[in-house]
Amino acid sequence: MRLVREIVRRHFNLTEASNALHTSQSGVSKHIRDLEDELGVELFERRGKRLLGLTAAGGALFEIVERILLDTENLKRLAAQWSDQERGHLRIATTHTQARYALPGVITRFRQDYPEVHLELHQCGPGEIVSLLKAGQIDIGIATEALADERHDFVTFAFHSWQHAIVVPDGHPLLASPEPGLATIARYPIVTYHEGFTGRSRIDEAFQAAGVTPDIVMSALDADVIKTYVELRLGIGIIASVAFDPARDHGLQLIDGHPLFPSNTTLIALRRGHLLRNFAYRFLECCTPELSPDAVRAALSATSI
Repeated sequence: MRLVREIVRRHFNLTEASNALHTSQSGVSKHIRDLEDELGVELFERRGKRLLGLTAAGGALFEIVERILLDTENLKRLAAQWSDQERGHLRIATTHTQARYALPGVITRFRQDYPEVHLELHQCGPGEIVSLLKAGQIDIGIATEALADERHDFVTFAFHSWQHAIVVPDGHPLLASPEPGLATIARYPIVTYHEGFTGRSRIDEAFQAAGVTPDIVMSALDADVIKTYVELRLGIGIIASVAFDPARDHGLQLIDGHPLFPSNTTLIALRRGHLLRNFAYRFLECCTPELSPDAVRAALSATSI
């Protein structure tokens, strides 16, 4: 079953699947043939020795394989829950903006309650967060993009709402304008987030709705890089307002973006069927008090849409 899952994860590349499972490619092929012979159906579409995809029977079997392996992993978590409630691993994947600006206080509170839990914090893009969560390689995913599109596999909760803002160097002409509009902002070169990161789509939608074409000269994955190039006067920046700290960002000024850009909501996502340790529920409660263990369990047990 692990072979089947890994082959699908590796896009039917037998070499990559065998390497991931530390076995030989011939061994993988033999196990797959043995499984097909035992079941009496072909699970994979083939062209010669290459696997092209799952057959209809293989697709149905894969869903069962995913459930069985998830429950197998849940058995280990359940045993650990009762054998050692204060220790373990909590694996979280999030974007740079959330890790740098939204989570430090949450993690500090969590560590005070569970000092012996090892916290793994993976920083990656929203698409990778989705993949890691689906694969069961993380316990909690946190991002603004992509998670809401996976309601069949995930349960999502609102973490916090935030706003884009404009960051400019000291003395920039925009500071003399009481409420600059998008047309005024578009007169200057703009440095902002890369597509798919930190609400970039909402920025593009705002300009499009206003009938304005911005001059985006550079894009980056995180606000720290954007601010660096604004300091060098290569353009004005559009960043998450939470990523601006007057005490640290010397030489820069923040212009409120509330009238210009829509609000964004960062989501917390959990995989349906994935058993959480008690300390994971405490982490969620540290994120927002509304996420009590009872509320989270009720949402996880609800039928997906």
